[in-house]
Amino acid sequence: MKRRAARIGIVTLGAAVLGVIAAACGGGATSTPSSTPTGSTATTGGTDRASLMAKHRGGTLNLLAKSAGGTLDPQVNYTLQYWNLYQATYDSLVAFKKSGGQDAFTVVPDLAEAIPTPTNGGKTWTFTLRKGIKFSDGRDLTVADVVASFQRIFKVKSPTAGGFYAGIVGADKCLTTPATCTLDGGISADTTAGTVTINLKAPDAEFLYKISVPHASILPANAPSSDAGSVPIPGTGAYMFTTYDPNKELVLARNPSFKEWSVDAQPDGYPDTIHYGFGLTDEAEVTAIENGQADWTLDQPPADRLNEIGTKFANQTHLNPLTAMWYAPLNMNLPPFNNLKARQAINFAVDRNAAIQIFGGPNLATASCQVLPAGFPGHADYCPYSANPGTTWSAPDLAKAKQLVQESGTAGQSVAVVVADDEVAKGMGTYLQSVLTSIGYKASVKAISGNIQFTYIQNTKNKVQISVSQWYQDYPAASDFLNVLLGCASFTPGSDSSINISGFCDKGIQARMDAALALGVTDQNAANAEWAKIDAAVTDLAPQVTLFNPKHVDFVSKNVGNFTFSVQFYWLVDQSWVR
Repeated sequence: MKRRAARIGIVTLGAAVLGVIAAACGGGATSTPSSTPTGSTATTGGTDRASLMAKHRGGTLNLLAKSAGGTLDPQVNYTLQYWNLYQATYDSLVAFKKSGGQDAFTVVPDLAEAIPTPTNGGKTWTFTLRKGIKFSDGRDLTVADVVASFQRIFKVKSPTAGGFYAGIVGADKCLTTPATCTLDGGISADTTAGTVTINLKAPDAEFLYKISVPHASILPANAPSSDAGSVPIPGTGAYMFTTYDPNKELVLARNPSFKEWSVDAQPDGYPDTIHYGFGLTDEAEVTAIENGQADWTLDQPPADRLNEIGTKFANQTHLNPLTAMWYAPLNMNLPPFNNLKARQAINFAVDRNAAIQIFGGPNLATASCQVLPAGFPGHADYCPYSANPGTTWSAPDLAKAKQLVQESGTAGQSVAVVVADDEVAKGMGTYLQSVLTSIGYKASVKAISGNIQFTYIQNTKNKVQISVSQWYQDYPAASDFLNVLLGCASFTPGSDSSINISGFCDKGIQARMDAALALGVTDQNAANAEWAKIDAAVTDLAPQVTLFNPKHVDFVSKNVGNFTFSVQFYWLVDQSWVR
């Protein structure tokens, strides 16, 4: 998942902020989904939670972001900005537990009554749908909605259709001709029994993870078969989208048809309304939060304000490491980066510490030059692009970079860096421009609206040579970085939903990734060891410049209570109350 972050600048966070750093996201996470059905027992106990709900239910939570996050369609949108909201507005057959800490990586039943044991050698899953659940427009949820929703994943050309759901029987035909997708043989329903059966081509250790994310949201059967854009689609969650103007605001209100069926999967929320306002500068956002006029901002606070909020507002500030990366995808199908030595050159030339300073300083990020983040399944320290190649990055090697540019025969070529128009992204773009110029290219920067930059850089028609982007885990598995970002199935020329921005498709490495996925069904530890080798092999081919692994600052107003950070969803917005 992609999103924006902080502003250019250098700062050291106050000790008070550093004291609230939570456990690293992804570290120690179970590498396979839990298959134990989980009921509706609240963490605080039913009576205590009922008391809290009676006391704190109500009010409006005011969120801010510099810009909107694009389409509202949950099967199309791939931004953390809206995935954070989808967990309260839409449901899937199963879900990640709405909890703080590592429990948030546990898969629990959601629209399904329980998590079934697969049959047919792990290839067939039969889910029994809960009774009595309604969409926000009052319609009953049926098994027909489930079947249509899985077909719709392909019809709307979801970014993960080929990465997450290609293993369903019939998916190959759906990927070739999406408009007529039926998933014949792959999904069927028994109306009388209230069951839905999904058949896979092969067992998949990550299947429950893949159907727990928003792209597997269950929508009404008559949902449009194309991207719904700014028009809300009815959902089954505790909240529903009521107003969306990408230039102004997004409003969520309570779903009048919602009745809590599982506090683990879809708990009732505290605020009556969640209002998301767009358009303020990051400086204005922080000031509004300090004054109690807003409650939170998606954008990291400006670097020149971090020490202020870390000392004067320490009890309103939360800092958490993330299983994520900032990186610069290199288009392997366009000059100069269709040349391996040119790609390796910029990897050697980039000063990761300089990028971290632009992001906000060493307390907010850790240097990296590989795909998998530290603490994630399959990670093994590896960095060949350093003055001292080995396990970790130490310093750039400009001499080596210049030598590689000359050997590549690409010196003097023009290169444009495409970035979003927020301050930190523009700062990263300007820095990369200086690096490219220093090693022999004619470099420029092109800043475009953050509302469209993520889709723009994915589409091959726009001929983007290098860009700046971010990736935040969908679920805790090595494939979610390596296979999703760099797998052949994730590269779709001419599409705004081609998440493999580099256009990397190495048949040999893809075969190794497929084998590692299969191995994970029987031996996840062995599979993770293989993913570590794949990570190194991909890093050697340099389809991107990995810059750093970030931490995230959540600055909330004095009006916010019960702040809960989930390693899967980050801040559980609907589980905070407004004082």
